[in-house]
Amino acid sequence: MDGAELEPRADAASEWVRGLYSWLETVLPGERFGVWTAKLVVVLVTVAVAWLAYAVSRRLLLAVIGRMAARTRTQWDDRLIARGFFDRMSRLVPAVIIFLAAPLFADPFLSSLALDEVLKRLATAWLVVVALRSLGALLNAAVDIYDSIDRKKANPISGFVGGLKLVLWIVGLILCIAAITGRDPSGLVAGIGALTAVLLLVFKDSILGLVASIQIFVNDLVRVGDWIEMSAYGVDGDVIAVSLTTIKVQNWDRTIATIPSYSVISESFKNWRGMQDSDGRRIKRSIGIDMNSIHFCTPEQIERFGRFSLLEDYIAAKQQEVTQYNQLHGIDTSEVINGRRLTNLGTFRAYLTEYLRRHSGINNDMTLMVRQLAPSAEGLPIEIYVFSLDKDWVAYEALQADVFDHLLSVVGEFDLRVFQRPTGRDMAGMGSQRIQPPPSTRSPS
Repeated sequence: MDGAELEPRADAASEWVRGLYSWLETVLPGERFGVWTAKLVVVLVTVAVAWLAYAVSRRLLLAVIGRMAARTRTQWDDRLIARGFFDRMSRLVPAVIIFLAAPLFADPFLSSLALDEVLKRLATAWLVVVALRSLGALLNAAVDIYDSIDRKKANPISGFVGGLKLVLWIVGLILCIAAITGRDPSGLVAGIGALTAVLLLVFKDSILGLVASIQIFVNDLVRVGDWIEMSAYGVDGDVIAVSLTTIKVQNWDRTIATIPSYSVISESFKNWRGMQDSDGRRIKRSIGIDMNSIHFCTPEQIERFGRFSLLEDYIAAKQQEVTQYNQLHGIDTSEVINGRRLTNLGTFRAYLTEYLRRHSGINNDMTLMVRQLAPSAEGLPIEIYVFSLDKDWVAYEALQADVFDHLLSVVGEFDLRVFQRPTGRDMAGMGSQRIQPPPSTRSPS
């Protein structure tokens, strides 16, 4: 429909409005009183119609929609109602009525002011704002629906939604200014381009957060519920919210910390999700063995170790292997250093390995190892490297303590000593011992 077709309709509407005013002026008493009363009647009728339409759409229609949503099995409509989408949409009704009623306020309503044009512009701005708020409620409902589907919060979209809202409000602000001023929006965009530097400074965190949200989503860096550590920010706890500009973390001391979203892509952090999703939680701890207590096993020791239930098969198999090797190579075993022999430390490691394999709290399907580390001034470290079945922190610490309680208790059974730096009590004991003079080599006279 072109402008030529619209002009007759506009003229017809203008003639209808003029006829309405003329009829009201003749009905109402007094020349001047009748004119202003006619205008007041038009204003009151317009306001009443707008309010009535809003009340009907909000109360009646929302009640109907609420009842229909309660009968459906899907949660989508419930989320839209909870977020106020339909409530905000109902506020479009009075704006539309004001926009459509604007011709009623044309000349001769106020000859000195184009009141109809002013009302149209304000109503247009109102429509834009209400539409943006309705879109915001729709996006919030979409986030709720997505979170209900993605129960593990594997790919949080709240950052994306926050960025989209920011873009929509910027566009809406431009449209509102254009509607109120009556200017072309493209001209305003060109003018805003000159303020790019200022906008970048004002919205720096939002822009960085939007870019970070995209990378967080694409690379799956952080999810709600992840346990993360960032020493630079003093963060060590569970992620409870991921927004456009911030990530909210509840530390283990129950304090709440917020960090910028872009910090997780610009700085180093540790995410414990891999451990939480795996089949076990790692135990990696060592004790130092006094190297002066390490020696070859004597026959008496071998006989005693063979009576340990966890070492019966090991001692038998190892003794047979060592004997066959020495006989095969014709080794003279009268000297201790010749051939192969069992050591108390190697037997102790075999005992620990078998103990861990039979422990109900250890995952035997994952790495299970008892190894030696490089000797140092702290002794010879024997490290236990296993994974617990229960990943809960309390149960994990209890299991780890149970394992090392047993380890420290049995180490003496293998004639080994745990390395420990001398304490004040040790020093006191050394001072109380008198140094005996060496025996005299002279014969008695």
